[in-house]
Amino acid sequence: MANRSTAMPTKIAERTDSRPTVFGWKERVRPLVLVALAATAVIAPMWLFGDASGHDFQFHMASWVEMVRQWHEGILFPRWAEWANWGYGEPRFIFYPPASRILGAVLGLILPWRAVASAYTWLVLVGSGMAMWTLAREWLSQDEAVAAAIFFAVNPYSLVLVYYRSDFAELLVVALFPLLILAVLRIMQEGWARVPFFALVFAAVWMCDAPAAVVATYSTALLLIVAYAVENKRNILLSGAAGIVCGFGLAAFYVLPAAYEQKWSNLGFTVRGNYQFVQNFLFSRIGDPDFRLFNLRISAIALGIVFVCALLALFAARRPNMRTPSWLLIALGGSSVFMMIRASSFLWHVLPEMKFVQFPWRWLDAIAPIFAFLAAGACTGRKKRWLVWTCMLVLIGGTGTAIARTAWWDRDSAKDIATWVRWGIGYDGTDEFAPPRSDRYALYGVNPSLEQPPIDSIAIATEFDAASKTLVPASDVRIHVERWTGERRVFTEESTRPVNLALRLLTYPAWRACVDGRYVTMRTTPAGTVWLPIPAGSHGIDLAFQRTWDRTVGAAISVISAILLLAWTLRKRLALRES
Repeated sequence: MANRSTAMPTKIAERTDSRPTVFGWKERVRPLVLVALAATAVIAPMWLFGDASGHDFQFHMASWVEMVRQWHEGILFPRWAEWANWGYGEPRFIFYPPASRILGAVLGLILPWRAVASAYTWLVLVGSGMAMWTLAREWLSQDEAVAAAIFFAVNPYSLVLVYYRSDFAELLVVALFPLLILAVLRIMQEGWARVPFFALVFAAVWMCDAPAAVVATYSTALLLIVAYAVENKRNILLSGAAGIVCGFGLAAFYVLPAAYEQKWSNLGFTVRGNYQFVQNFLFSRIGDPDFRLFNLRISAIALGIVFVCALLALFAARRPNMRTPSWLLIALGGSSVFMMIRASSFLWHVLPEMKFVQFPWRWLDAIAPIFAFLAAGACTGRKKRWLVWTCMLVLIGGTGTAIARTAWWDRDSAKDIATWVRWGIGYDGTDEFAPPRSDRYALYGVNPSLEQPPIDSIAIATEFDAASKTLVPASDVRIHVERWTGERRVFTEESTRPVNLALRLLTYPAWRACVDGRYVTMRTTPAGTVWLPIPAGSHGIDLAFQRTWDRTVGAAISVISAILLLAWTLRKRLALRES
């Protein structure tokens, strides 16, 4: 057992034997109710002003609506976003992790679209608070663990993600970060027996948000290295490495296709212009005025969080019975602060995939649980404790109010996107997910209209003029659509002359075209859309989004990894019963 008189132990302290390691539902009710009330306070402005329409709001809302539409078509795990780019589509579901869009789509099945964003936010904030409570109860008293859960659920960076960014995917990663830290602690305490739990949490992070998952991966590696340095047990590194490998194995159904098919997209756009990390260090003066203003706001919030953490750490160091994984918190907090300032630029250049994090302030993902932990456990004495907790709630409440007052509120975006998809109009696409040779700004007839278009304008809109290399309205062409879904388009074409039939579809290698039962080569217009040379007469055309080898292999790896981890868990449980 750790020495209770040591303020900052050199070893990772163990919890007291008298504290229960298993909590029943009664012990969970109080933190759950209080965290739910805190989360309700966060979403309350949405009932009055509409959705907080941050940077990524329309992207996520469109993905949720698209998922529901394709579920109704019988596609359980969509890969192609049919209605992106106003009906030309894009492969966003291959590259963007699935967790946030699945949760949002499930809510969209049971709630009006106007209420989905607030319900999503509420659920994730409640989940994040309970994840923090699960971590904090290992080292703090019951009251302190509840306070940590509340502080984490409404921490300033989560408020930024809710009100300014509308980054619902990264919000999920923040919610999982306490469990990731707990998984490392379990590896330290129990070694190989905890690899399945570690792998499951690690895989869940990667299925939420890729840039934040890169932050989480490097944070995990750092925690394992520090744990090894403190405990001097090689088993920590070996079991931790096994957990990371197994975690990637579980997430391979998403990670492998996203990595392999990068060459089929414009993902390089994610690290250009205002999205380069060199323009997003704290208090950067690079970029357009709006970008600089946002950088100033989030830099001030980050500086405030770091200052409060440093102040609370001083109180924690003076507390005689503060048993914490201190060196882990120091290493994680210090490295995260360093990665947000320009002095760390050389690491951003050399560390693999680090450039795709885009924004250095995303390292607040790792600082947020430290902030909550220190705020809950920094003081001894009930009077001092309640004074500090009251000050923290006032500080968080003031910060949240200031953020909410400068956020952009919108009552109509969710309804409009759902209406456009239902009418077959579609929604705006993204630069980074478009195929390399496409130009989504030059697509034919992409100006949206609130008038419901006929089905023919969705299926076949134009004819490609090979001489002028332009698209012109199709004439003397009759189209009969037999089937039209996100991954399959079957129709007949009839004309009295040969036609270069231009399809309302961006070129992507996974699409295959059959004309009269024979595979044909799909050709590409200058804008990056598909066109097919069709002889005169009546012809059956079948376009299908086929499964590529990387998706098949990725799914197989995930299934094998899940079976191995399940067998591993069952074996350990049987061994415990026999002993």
